[in-house]
Amino acid sequence: MPSRLHAVAMRLLLLALVGVVLPLCAAQPNFLIIVTDDQRSDTIGALGNPRIQTPHLDRLVKEGLVFSNAICSNPLCVPSRAEILTGCSGFRNGVLGMGREQMKPGLKFWAEAMREAGYHTWYSGKWMNDGKPKTRGYEETGGLFSSGGGNWKRGQVVRGRKGRAITGYRNWTFKADSGSVELEKGVGLTALTDKYIADGALRFLKRKTDKPFFLHVNFTGPHDPLIYPPGYAEKYTGAKMKLPATFLPHHPFAHGNFEGRDERLLPWPRTKADVLDELAVYYAVVDHIDKQVGRLLAQLRADGRLANTVVVFTSDHGLAVGSHGLMGKQNMYAHTIRVPFIIRGPGVPKGRKTDAFIYLRDMFPTTCEMAVIPIPATVQAKSFAPVIQGKVRSVYPMAFGYFRHVQRMAWEGDWKLIWYPEAGVTQLFDIRADPDELRDLSGEPEYKARVARLNQSMRDWFSARGDPVYLERKN
Repeated sequence: MPSRLHAVAMRLLLLALVGVVLPLCAAQPNFLIIVTDDQRSDTIGALGNPRIQTPHLDRLVKEGLVFSNAICSNPLCVPSRAEILTGCSGFRNGVLGMGREQMKPGLKFWAEAMREAGYHTWYSGKWMNDGKPKTRGYEETGGLFSSGGGNWKRGQVVRGRKGRAITGYRNWTFKADSGSVELEKGVGLTALTDKYIADGALRFLKRKTDKPFFLHVNFTGPHDPLIYPPGYAEKYTGAKMKLPATFLPHHPFAHGNFEGRDERLLPWPRTKADVLDELAVYYAVVDHIDKQVGRLLAQLRADGRLANTVVVFTSDHGLAVGSHGLMGKQNMYAHTIRVPFIIRGPGVPKGRKTDAFIYLRDMFPTTCEMAVIPIPATVQAKSFAPVIQGKVRSVYPMAFGYFRHVQRMAWEGDWKLIWYPEAGVTQLFDIRADPDELRDLSGEPEYKARVARLNQSMRDWFSARGDPVYLERKN
């Protein structure tokens, strides 16, 4: 296996040149990367939510390190996942929205880098970026869920819970590794979609191999259409839910996505009853995903590989679900731009939390550093391995976010500035005093200098990345 021997030789050379970044085990660590879809960071029991049961994620919290300020950067499925796959911002990889944008040629993909270093690279779950997993560095797929292959007719209205029209994942199906459609698993999201994804991942984990693995699992939940998993309808009901402190019947101004698909899931104004009902099913789906995560971890415990496996649990972005009067994820508020992020494994401290800023795209270089393999030259993101080690408090002084041409964000310490170019609105929030972001301070005279400084930081960062919002207009 010359490629494997070459990878080992390169690893030893790197160790000699730069030293060990993290404590090494007898072999390179395995990586299990779990990404959910639309999951808020406040939906884990051990992180302060008493209304949801997530025992397996709770155990990960106890056994690992929680990043409480993990940022998704661009809160939309396709561009967020493109950043994960490339280790680059959307301005670099070419994917900023949900259109026909394709990732730019010449970029090294995450799985591609791991595969070249001698890893088995496996993929299970949702795929909605251009290309296919096997053209992006993954050797095999199991439980692959992607667009096309269904039997719903064009223009056919399919209704789900409470008679609402299903607008997401229409005609999506599971595909075997060969590409054949598995219609027996249903068309579109079903109550068992995430179970089938976990089944595919488990088939990989049950293999016996002398190579380390890189398994990327992308669950579909808790994305809409929300469907109660079997046995969960009585466990989570609207009567058992609590409205978020950020609930509003309507967002106070046009934030740039009022006509988006997500915002049409419930009528305006949002009612307390509707939001509580949505939260109940949303929590049920997260609980069901927790069960699937437990299945994956149980397999690794049973075969003795968990001790040498780095497990990451996160989501591509959060979701409003009634917060600030919104339903979707296309916003810069904390319930959306901040994602759950837990990492556990060899060299990772247990039972700790950090407020260091990281981006989802930083997972790429971090895993490279933990495996002691070269970080590809095309990767723009930063490794947060020094934060894990306790060598630095953070690798970023501040964080930035963006959604299409209608929203930009700068977040520094306790202060967050959001600018809405189309609406002509600016918001300033004191996160420490107002964690729910309900009191806009941008118009108060005493904060004029702070607004100006954050605006300048935002202008500098986005202009340096060629953002047309800043290059083509004046702010």
